[in-house]
Amino acid sequence: MEIHILSIFPSMFEGFLNDSIIKRAVNKNLAGFYIHDFRQYGLRSGTRQQVDDYAFGGGAGMVMRIEPIVNCIEKLENEGKFDEIIYVTPDGELFKQSVANELSLKRKIAIVCGRYKGIDQRIRDHFITREISIGDYVLSGGELAAAVITDAVIRLIPGVLGDESSALSDSFQGELLDAPVYTRPEIFRDMKVPEILLSGDQRKIDDWKYQQALEKTIKRRPDLL
Repeated sequence: MEIHILSIFPSMFEGFLNDSIIKRAVNKNLAGFYIHDFRQYGLRSGTRQQVDDYAFGGGAGMVMRIEPIVNCIEKLENEGKFDEIIYVTPDGELFKQSVANELSLKRKIAIVCGRYKGIDQRIRDHFITREISIGDYVLSGGELAAAVITDAVIRLIPGVLGDESSALSDSFQGELLDAPVYTRPEIFRDMKVPEILLSGDQRKIDDWKYQQALEKTIKRRPDLL
């Protein structure tokens, strides 16, 4: 799988792409990550490459120009078509586990990171294939949202996690939150691990986990039911 991230702040991804699950995916040749800087496609303005401008019709804040973003997208598509070109925006569809599952099956995707007041609407109308929001709040740019989506998608690729069944038992995979988890020691300052988890009876353990997950979901996220 290839993930191409388009941003004017590529350095924000340096640590993220060189640690943990993402690095493991790269080392196993299961995924490739490519960061593209919009400024390389910006309009020359004195000593800088201009990527933003004032909004038609007035209003506070700058808008990312159409030319740098479209030129970048078209250059990359000449090297191979994208299955999805995603724009991360607060007014997009809500990112959920089901969306991550779907994206993990794609061969090549691009994630466009906006800044300021967003990107020229014509890009959204004619070049973006999907718009995604990670929540009902506003960030300074799309980079953190792109990192969230990337992490959620990559961990679903077979072979990335040490135990592939781990991703399948995560919260939201079965429309329920995950059950509580425990590890050694069995007793810590009079706080004990539930006896059922030490019983060795896997059927009873699975039933207990399901009941715990159901109760947690009813209490914290009844909307999921």
